[in-house]
Amino acid sequence: MIKKLASILLAGMAVSAIATGPAAAQETVIVGHFGNPTPDQVAAADGKFEEATGWNIEWRKFAAGTDVIAAMASGDVNVAALGSSPLAIAASQGVELQMFMVAEVIGTAESLIVRNGSGIESLEDLEGKRIGVPIGSTAHFSLMGALDHAGIDPSEITIMNMPPDQIVAAWQQDAIDAGFIWEPAQSSLMENGSRLVGAGETAEWGYPTFDGWVVNKAFAEANRDAMVAFTKTMAEANDAYLADTAAWNAESEPVKVIAERTGAAPDQVPAVLGGYTFIPLDEQVSSGWLGEKGAEAMKSTAEFLKSAGRIDTVAEDYMPFVTDEYAKAAME
Repeated sequence: MIKKLASILLAGMAVSAIATGPAAAQETVIVGHFGNPTPDQVAAADGKFEEATGWNIEWRKFAAGTDVIAAMASGDVNVAALGSSPLAIAASQGVELQMFMVAEVIGTAESLIVRNGSGIESLEDLEGKRIGVPIGSTAHFSLMGALDHAGIDPSEITIMNMPPDQIVAAWQQDAIDAGFIWEPAQSSLMENGSRLVGAGETAEWGYPTFDGWVVNKAFAEANRDAMVAFTKTMAEANDAYLADTAAWNAESEPVKVIAERTGAAPDQVPAVLGGYTFIPLDEQVSSGWLGEKGAEAMKSTAEFLKSAGRIDTVAEDYMPFVTDEYAKAAME
């Protein structure tokens, strides 16, 4: 399925090169996101990104990373949040994009939730069960890592490709036994389920996941100042949270804004925020997240996906798919 998608994307790249031109020729810049309960939601609600960039921004929500890549390949979207697994897939296929900032490193914000009464008490109990997950997503990569860690062949379970809303619907109809998913769908499953494993644990087993902000390379070069401003605004949003995480409680205004924009309950948002690691921009640059470290993470993800039969090839070098240019300029 992912192989077929990759072929479609490459074909689309050939016919959409003109469509990925400068934002200056567009009335509106579409920014793709997943609707995660994260600090940037507050800045978006306050119009800070439009003010900083001068863009008229349409925030377009996507269900999965594969949908984001298709939209970027078509030229409809030039800036977007993208999970590390679909990012590795896109980079392996030569899609002209670069990660210019890490949105967040994923922990318990993405987890494998098992239904109460399903008989699943450990990873080994997953054999013969039905698991919903968006194929090609970071959650799917984490699931594959958990299965690999437990020595379970994926063919011994039924993996059902579903976006978050369908996972919730299938759960309510008793059509699946477990789901590896993010918020707010995760909280819906937790109403009569429990967390078996989170992405933080699978990261410790050698399968780290993160969300990155990516941009079409030609678009970024044509809109450098706006990209620097976008990066700086995103970093400031994260810094506002990191400055006093305890203040972001269910009664706080920022959390209420996040809840309203994402559909998560206010009392759920603080725990979700705690399930992510937000890396300060200077640390992203100094630690190599926007350079060698990020490129190596992409390559190791791609190698695992190839070994699992999800992609055909792994690129020799993933450095062309990361850049610290905008982050460094945003820090000046």
